[in-house]
Amino acid sequence: MSYTKFVASLVRMNAGNVNKFRVSPSRCRSTVSSPESQEEKKQPQFEGCAVVQAEPVELISQTKNAKVVHLDKIHIDFDNTEEAYKSKGNVELLRSLLVFHLCAVDVLVEKNRELMELTRKLLGQRVFEKLMKMTFYGQFVAGEDHNSIKPLIHKNQAFGVGSVLDYSVEEDLTQEEAEKKEMDSCVSEAEKESPGADHREKKYKAHRQFGDRRGGVISARTYFYADEAKCDNQMETFINCIKASGGASTDGFSAIKMTALGRPQFLLQFSEVMVKWRQFFHFLAAQQGKSDMTALEKKLELEQLKENLAQMGIGAKDDIENWFTGEKLGLSGTIDLLDWNSLINDTTKISNLLMVPNLETGQLEPLLNKFTAEEESQMKRMLQRVDILAKHALENGVRLMVDAEQTYFQPAISRLTLEMQRKFNREKPVIFNTYQCYLKEAYDNVTLDVELSRREGWYFGAKLVRGAYMYQERARAEEIGYEDPINPDYEATNRMYHKCLEYVLEEIEHSRTANVMVATHNEDTVKFTLEKMNEMDLSPTENKVYFGQLLGMCDQISFPLGQAGFPVYKYVPYGPVNEVIPYLSRRALENRGFMKGSQRERSLLWKELRRRFLGGQVFYKPVY
Repeated sequence: MSYTKFVASLVRMNAGNVNKFRVSPSRCRSTVSSPESQEEKKQPQFEGCAVVQAEPVELISQTKNAKVVHLDKIHIDFDNTEEAYKSKGNVELLRSLLVFHLCAVDVLVEKNRELMELTRKLLGQRVFEKLMKMTFYGQFVAGEDHNSIKPLIHKNQAFGVGSVLDYSVEEDLTQEEAEKKEMDSCVSEAEKESPGADHREKKYKAHRQFGDRRGGVISARTYFYADEAKCDNQMETFINCIKASGGASTDGFSAIKMTALGRPQFLLQFSEVMVKWRQFFHFLAAQQGKSDMTALEKKLELEQLKENLAQMGIGAKDDIENWFTGEKLGLSGTIDLLDWNSLINDTTKISNLLMVPNLETGQLEPLLNKFTAEEESQMKRMLQRVDILAKHALENGVRLMVDAEQTYFQPAISRLTLEMQRKFNREKPVIFNTYQCYLKEAYDNVTLDVELSRREGWYFGAKLVRGAYMYQERARAEEIGYEDPINPDYEATNRMYHKCLEYVLEEIEHSRTANVMVATHNEDTVKFTLEKMNEMDLSPTENKVYFGQLLGMCDQISFPLGQAGFPVYKYVPYGPVNEVIPYLSRRALENRGFMKGSQRERSLLWKELRRRFLGGQVFYKPVY
């Protein structure tokens, strides 16, 4: 039975005041990032967005019966500077050293925006742009447009390194402007008319003091909603990136952000709905004495579940019987979290998805008192944009990575990404979800999604990152008053990353249908991955495990991997000099911490320069 029918029955009984139930919030495990799922539909589509059929692209197409290629154990020497920097001329190595040294000077980094603006005024726009291209822009940005980035992409490709294209132009807003845009786009009409009348959780409401989502974030781009036309423009930008990636290589990636594609109010609301229903499942599991089990281990005994719901006043026994019949639900006599999630049907009227159990009053009620027709239309257009991008990725032979965002948006983002995977990952991995391993619940999220892909027979695709919003998330949780979603320390995050990674690698070993992008600058994590691949006899030529680093950083990891035959990619930003200044500012901030934490990259650069000068390669130029 669908979520719509389930909710409709509950709503009717709510009107008759017969669906009272009491839930103790303290007994429900809070979920901060919960990629949800639904039972597969035969012809899933959003309005006007049918699934496009495309011929598989050779380098990224994979079949479930792919032949395993056994290779000798591979060892990568990350100290071999000749291999690491053979794609770089001496001028490029000197530029890297200069930029990394500047990034280690606190006063320069902290005042980098002011210094760049002062330099522009003193030298003029033309000289300023040349200076930037010789230093920071040249180090971290590939070029100004699709044509100018092609030489760098082709050069990297010649040395075994692919590209993830990203148009890195950002709005240069003041903090006040950002806060105003966020509050305008995250607060519904119902909330504006009757502040405090709803039963929203604090975590999933907009708060002005955290309205500027750029605060404390140094490695992720931030989008603010203006209107639907701007979202359409940003969708077109993503489409251009997808086409450019398809034209530049035969096995490229492109990255998108959900907050660029629609009003974030929907992401907040949908996230809260899914988390509350998931909490309700855990409450019911606790009633059956299963509170100490992992998310996947919890299985509700169907007959006892029906009795519990009837005792709470949620429907007559015959009604409850109908909720859990058909659609493969309850055939085993139990309901697990994935079955429970399948009750949520994303193709229904979106306002119907916003019915939730209130854990304080014990009633089923709407999340909002009113959901306007315009808000409904805005949410539907967001879903359509997502679908259009997925179809363009499929048509162009490009894999699409959906970036992770803040935990109050992420449950909805993960659910929408999962819906794309169910539609487009049938023959090969096209859509990749991103899992932030600094989250306490990262492992639960990965295991649930892998299990769903097994049951439904599609290709699981994941990008694993440590996470970009730690300082902001912790500050927001402390000030607003909810549980900190972040692991307690860096070592705990490392353990979580390796735990999630090992689980996906084991799934690849078992089925050869899962795929993972190991997106990290951490050399130990890369070595851990290679060690596990050797143990599991996973060949790099199978194109199941990818590695990713940012352009201009950690070449000593990327290029040795690429030249050894591993699929490795640089995250390649591009855009006009003036319009990527916010991106360059963040790179300076990120590299300050990176360079202070380790002198390794600078010492390797010096080592290679000395080797070349002593060997008579003063005018070394890469040959490809």
